[in-house]
Amino acid sequence: MNKTININLGGIFFHIDEIAYQKLKRYLDAIRRSLSDDPQGRDEILNDIEHRIGELLSERVKDTRQVINENDIDQVTKIMGKPEDYLVDEEIFEDQPKYRSKTPTKKLFRDSEDKFLGGVCSGLGHYFGIDSIWMRIIWIVLTFPSGGATILIYILLWILLPQANSTAEKLQMKGEPVNISNIEKKIREEFNEVSSRVKDGVNDVSEKMKNSEFKKKVNSNSKSGFEEIIDTLGTILITLFKVFGKLIGALLIFIAAATLIGLIIGAFSLGSFEILGFGEEFVHYPNFFLNSVLPHWLLAIFVFIAIGIPFVILFILGLKILTSNTKSISSTTKLSLLGVWIISILGLGFAGINFAAQNSSNGVFKHTEELPFVTNDTLRVKMIDDENLSNNDELRRRHDFETVYDNNVKKLYSSSINVDIKSTDKPNAFVKIRKESSGKTRLTANNDAESIEYEFNLSNKDLLLNGYFLSDFKNLVKEQEIDITIYLPINTVIYLDKSTRTFLDDVDNIQDVHDNDMPKNHFKMTEDGLECLDCDPTIISDKYKKKKDNFKLNIDRNGVEIKVNDGENNAEIKIDENGMKIQ
Repeated sequence: MNKTININLGGIFFHIDEIAYQKLKRYLDAIRRSLSDDPQGRDEILNDIEHRIGELLSERVKDTRQVINENDIDQVTKIMGKPEDYLVDEEIFEDQPKYRSKTPTKKLFRDSEDKFLGGVCSGLGHYFGIDSIWMRIIWIVLTFPSGGATILIYILLWILLPQANSTAEKLQMKGEPVNISNIEKKIREEFNEVSSRVKDGVNDVSEKMKNSEFKKKVNSNSKSGFEEIIDTLGTILITLFKVFGKLIGALLIFIAAATLIGLIIGAFSLGSFEILGFGEEFVHYPNFFLNSVLPHWLLAIFVFIAIGIPFVILFILGLKILTSNTKSISSTTKLSLLGVWIISILGLGFAGINFAAQNSSNGVFKHTEELPFVTNDTLRVKMIDDENLSNNDELRRRHDFETVYDNNVKKLYSSSINVDIKSTDKPNAFVKIRKESSGKTRLTANNDAESIEYEFNLSNKDLLLNGYFLSDFKNLVKEQEIDITIYLPINTVIYLDKSTRTFLDDVDNIQDVHDNDMPKNHFKMTEDGLECLDCDPTIISDKYKKKKDNFKLNIDRNGVEIKVNDGENNAEIKIDENGMKIQ
């Protein structure tokens, strides 16, 4: 039967039998003697050791009434290490066998010594064996694909994870054994660091004391209230500038990270589509990629590098603004990145110059065809589409291109067509088709213009004009379009279908009816131009109405009546069976 003793070890209450107590006391006394030659930090070292022993013993206690025995003390000293490693009298523990401590295991803490916000990233870096700066970068990068969920996770970890305050906790955080050797080593490092800071501070103060200006300030009278206010405002402004600088750094990191993530995703997507053979359908290259002498994959790499490297530098700059612990990249790396970036810029510049040269000249191809219809008949004009080619719901003039397949051949579909109506002295009506294209030379441009596929036909009295044209896919950047001019003899009547509304291009008419209002009306070609026969008066210009009111000519069975009004005077001429009368 052994006597039981109550002890407080590291702030934790234990029941321990007398034999175990004596062994624990000898163990702690031996540690104290091993530190007696150098008392610096001895009390703190012993406090951390007792705290760690208390944690180990509490893990073994399953019930508050359980008594610590000799075997428990042996297991704890096996983990903590033996005092004889520190030149302690070996007779104290010569009856105990040699031990090997357990393999240390890491515990997750927040690092209070290397933190930007809460020390979460530093603690995770210690736990996973990754430098804290890379852990911060990984955390920022994951913020975007997670939709900001990592911010919430960070806040939760900040709240839930304990901070490593004691020496034992700092050792556990780094995965180092919590034994006497490591505890003493850690505390001495902290003391040395503090001593160095104190020494530097004393030297700095000494230098200032030697400075005559400082002595002058010390010996001068106290600052006035106004000077104190100025100093306080200066401190506030400096603090605000620091906060603003941190916000700028965070903004730079956000912008750079978002751009780099977008580039990486775009590069992977582009590569995946190309490998799967879907590049042409799903990947839309920039215009200068087309007809380039450089391969598409090389131009894509140039674009990635030209955009990516500046944003990498921007990201590093943001990190430096946020934390001074960020290491600068080496001069070799800087020069290498600069060289690669310059090469990519030169490559893209060459591609841009080549693209400009490919479209430096304009070419035209003209085609004229007569319309075999009777002049006294009404010509009906209508724009038509091929529903098997285009995906557009409405046929209208557009200046962009659409990729279509005509008989399984990839082509460009465009509705960039302008329609105009003019008079002619010839007895028959005719249509002039003017195709335009750009190219590297005038001859190339003319050939590209001629190759444009366009059709129209006359069915009875209906002139059916295609509202689109087709071209080779390689002509995507050739700025191609078609101008259609319908030439009508005098007294020819034409009816414009509603489908022509967006294709009419500044068609002259004597009533100044707007192009959009001309469809669904009949027009007659006169010597002065087109005249609407059934237009709503609201779409006819006021200028024409006023001009018409100033001159009126009426011829009927009663004779001829002419009225003229120049705004100031009126004149009327009437000719009938009684002769001519002028008023």
